[in-house]
Amino acid sequence: MSTEMKPVGLNLPGSDDWVPSMEDMPFHRLGGPEGVRALAEAFYDAMDANEPALARLHELDEHGKVSRGMRERFGLFLIGWLGGPQDYIEKHGHPRLRMRHGHFPVDVAMRDAWLRSMQRALDARAITGGVRRYLDRRFAEVADFLRNVEG
Repeated sequence: MSTEMKPVGLNLPGSDDWVPSMEDMPFHRLGGPEGVRALAEAFYDAMDANEPALARLHELDEHGKVSRGMRERFGLFLIGWLGGPQDYIEKHGHPRLRMRHGHFPVDVAMRDAWLRSMQRALDARAITGGVRRYLDRRFAEVADFLRNVEG
């Protein structure tokens, strides 16, 4: 076993141990606004197809799918959260995620359904490597943070 330690917080050439920097945020790795919006679409498509109980907690369109407005708002949020322009905050104010989700019971099952939808979306967008590991970890942290009921 090697005792060599890699510096923390650096993007090492030839390494897949990617961490974001001001010049290289997830927003950039996902393809800018178009790529992030495509991830939001893939997320809600996965939710509509595989997690109906979770989808029903959202505003639905006339076809029973998560509405266009919800998709656009989440895409705008993700753009800023992933290091892009902060247009969500300019339009809607601070995200206040716990407050905005407080009226929904978020238990382990809902957290896991949300994470499965995001994992399917990341798979559909072919997000791999260090950026995928980073996003998997960050999405899991936020999803767990939003839990507001036991179980």
